[in-house]
Amino acid sequence: MKTKRFLSASAGVAMISAAALVLSGCSADGGANAPEQTDSGGKITVWVDPPRVPAAEAFQEAHPEIEIDVVQIDGTVGGQTVKQAFANFDSAGSGWPDAIFFPSNDDIAWATGAASNYAADLTDLLPDVIDGYDPAVLSFCDIDGQIRCLRNDAAPDVFWYNKAFFDENGYTLPTTWEGYGDLAVQIAAEHPDKISGFLGDAYAVNRYLQAADCPTNDRLSESEVHINLDDPNCVRANELLTQMYEGGALTTQGIFDGDAAAAGVNLVMSPGAVWWGNYLFRDTWKIPAEQMSASAPLTWEGESSPTAGNEGGGLWGVSSHITGKQLENTLTFATFVATDPAWQVELSTGLPGYGPIQDAWLEKLEADGYFADVAGVQQAFKDAAGAVAPYSYMLYDTGAAWTETVSPTLIADGSISDALSTFGTELVNRANSVGYTVTAE
Repeated sequence: MKTKRFLSASAGVAMISAAALVLSGCSADGGANAPEQTDSGGKITVWVDPPRVPAAEAFQEAHPEIEIDVVQIDGTVGGQTVKQAFANFDSAGSGWPDAIFFPSNDDIAWATGAASNYAADLTDLLPDVIDGYDPAVLSFCDIDGQIRCLRNDAAPDVFWYNKAFFDENGYTLPTTWEGYGDLAVQIAAEHPDKISGFLGDAYAVNRYLQAADCPTNDRLSESEVHINLDDPNCVRANELLTQMYEGGALTTQGIFDGDAAAAGVNLVMSPGAVWWGNYLFRDTWKIPAEQMSASAPLTWEGESSPTAGNEGGGLWGVSSHITGKQLENTLTFATFVATDPAWQVELSTGLPGYGPIQDAWLEKLEADGYFADVAGVQQAFKDAAGAVAPYSYMLYDTGAAWTETVSPTLIADGSISDALSTFGTELVNRANSVGYTVTAE
């Protein structure tokens, strides 16, 4: 018999925190020794944020034979509630959920660190599932040669553009980053109300610096990271953004700002995640149908293949502290939420990370009829998945460092170079503050 325990975000946080504190008080060894793996005999407990509740419900419907306790947790990106609860569980040596949808992708850094070692190595546990992912999509879960999580959805950047605007004005779609910069400045001069990018949100660092292969999150080991904003790949991003910003083509606003819609309707082109299409253009900014389209990610001049950033795409983790039937049922859950069309195609709003079911999800775009060139968008989404540049999630929050430095510097009349220099300094400080040794090489 299955059980349900869907809690409100606030209630869930309170109950989780209280339980964690009780367990912490019972701990005698501070978590110094690895806990013994447990076997409940079959019952599992999973933690999900509100948008993933339908995934858990779909699993319960598909697998009534598995008893499952579903706890809805605080899904705030960058929140500390779940991390603190796990720290207390680690100290107590018990209390962890059997599976979790991590609220923040950065959570995989502490969940795989030596102090916690929560996230199980799935390499030998789910080899067939892993084989279904493009290596670039699953790269964020590949930590020291072990697959420590599964991607829920893929969120690579494609190159979005307003096809109606391009057709009306006779512009040719750029295929290189340099061509994007040149055209953005031209359009800003010819159409001063139009923009070609946003700088103020946490994902802007991925859209531009990650896509340039600039080392902001280059993990060398659990304790060492490569950060160097003077790297040639960072310099090319700096030059591109300088050209576009000084040419009036970029806004310091972020895509999630309360007034972003007013600027968003004037966006004529930009790199952006696959989820921009429905979430931003259609549902948030209310851009009319049959205007927006997408092409494959851009290529840097002198290189033979495109490179793209990645904006989100959630992660599922499985506990390393379980065995037997408890582990077997948890792996059944993980396989379902990562690969089953009942969740990934029928209910999920994001492009599935798992390759074999992407085409079925993409077919829904045709039925929706929103995009100007549905076939082009479908192909762009598929092309983008393998173009994402390497990037590791770390204990420091790169996006927060960006939003707290870049736009504020620009608003205070600083240059792009000033902004990126301030960002680089803040990033190194944050990395040092959480114990990383930072190297520029």
